[in-house]
Amino acid sequence: MRLRRAIFPARERAHDLPSLVFHLRTGTVHLMNKTVIEVQVRAVLPTSGGCAVFIGNNDKVFIIYVDQTVGGAITMFMRQITKERPLTHDLIGHLMTALGAKVERVIINDLKNATYYARVIIRVENELHQKKIIELDGRPSDCIAMATQQKAPIYVSQDVWDEVDDMSDVLRKMEEEGLKPDPETEPEE
Repeated sequence: MRLRRAIFPARERAHDLPSLVFHLRTGTVHLMNKTVIEVQVRAVLPTSGGCAVFIGNNDKVFIIYVDQTVGGAITMFMRQITKERPLTHDLIGHLMTALGAKVERVIINDLKNATYYARVIIRVENELHQKKIIELDGRPSDCIAMATQQKAPIYVSQDVWDEVDDMSDVLRKMEEEGLKPDPETEPEE
């Protein structure tokens, strides 16, 4: 894993901090001179090989395919389902909380050969109120699960956003046909 650290409030490292510019109407943010678009998980649907996670906003929706386990975890976090025993993402969340860490944001930052790449940005504060930002490379599925669990924002780089196909019509058609991709809706048996 690649790791980048910026320690706060060290003045000599202040130039390493990402500059944030928020445009609330469009959902566009500029992070370290890269434009990103804020998105949400719109739906999670089972497929023959795992789950299709529909990610987007009012302008566009795209799909990231994930394995069944992570798709289930994302769905449980969206529905705020309490599990009898902690699953892997729960354990990671508990560990982060115990260490004073929190997911600050997730960025789906690249798409190469039909494979998505993501970064999870974690904010840590110790008992002396010293703060640090840690940026880790991770599978988008895991990053999305952690962001959903901790209610952290998810962003997509402008480059990825421009490259993906808009699946808004597919999601809308599925909703109209009663397939209920809304994670708040229980599947019919």
